[in-house]
Amino acid sequence: MIRSAYLAPPGLEAALADEIARAGARIEGWHGRLALSADPPVASAWALDVWTAPQEIEVPSVKAAADELRKIQRNWSAYAVQNHRRMALIAERLPPVKARPLVFPEPAPTSHLGAWTLLAPDRMLATPDKTSPFVNGECMFEEDHIGPPSRAYLKLWEAFTRLGVWPRAGETCLDLGASPGGWTFVLAKLGACVTAIDKAPLDQRVAAMPGVTWRAESAFALSPEPVDWLCSDIVAYPDRLLALVGIWIAAGAARKILCTLKFQGETDNTAAAAFAAFPGARLMHLWHNKHELTFYWQRP
Repeated sequence: MIRSAYLAPPGLEAALADEIARAGARIEGWHGRLALSADPPVASAWALDVWTAPQEIEVPSVKAAADELRKIQRNWSAYAVQNHRRMALIAERLPPVKARPLVFPEPAPTSHLGAWTLLAPDRMLATPDKTSPFVNGECMFEEDHIGPPSRAYLKLWEAFTRLGVWPRAGETCLDLGASPGGWTFVLAKLGACVTAIDKAPLDQRVAAMPGVTWRAESAFALSPEPVDWLCSDIVAYPDRLLALVGIWIAAGAARKILCTLKFQGETDNTAAAAFAAFPGARLMHLWHNKHELTFYWQRP
């Protein structure tokens, strides 16, 4: 009996499997990137989506499959691995779910959404409840191809959207390792007062934005100072970033901290667990993350 399922990001199945094993749960098998478990759901930072109430349903026909889903609820998203034509025919009998790109800072969808897949032509796995409001955990945006100097801005858009919180006009932000300025661009567009910390200069267009100040300093040599948001997409080994975050949290200088935990080589889930252990912390893998996790902390 399948009691939970975890959708891994592309190419990061091993990181997810290790995390689930550390939490004491077993993976019975894989359906594409969907890890199937006979254990109750456990917390997972690496999963794009967790199917928290899956049901195995015998479906002898396309009509039977659609009818079974309609009996449970209205809105469903499909995760297709095999039997693509049959899944398409089932989906045609269900109310359409439009996974349109968001226009930041538009909020995340709030309508209830389930997920389903065909494990075999006559056997469906469906969950009326899942952790992500997005289809297969994919948070897509209408992209800005003009303003940002890099695509890193998409990670910050997604993090703010998933958290449902972002800097307000007039709030103070420190952006550590800011160059060329993808995150500084987002923060400044929101109306925040941003101090960009990096020995390398910002893109000239970002440096000229209202409310932006650049300081040619090292993020790791910086002493904690009062700030509403401490943000960082800096490239650093996890243990070094953990020490930096620990210093800022201990100092009580920042009200909120948002940073990217980047893995170089093997996934260090021990370090990830140390980040998650901070009281009030949240650790998540974004659709726009690569081999990295996003850490969020808010002062109690």
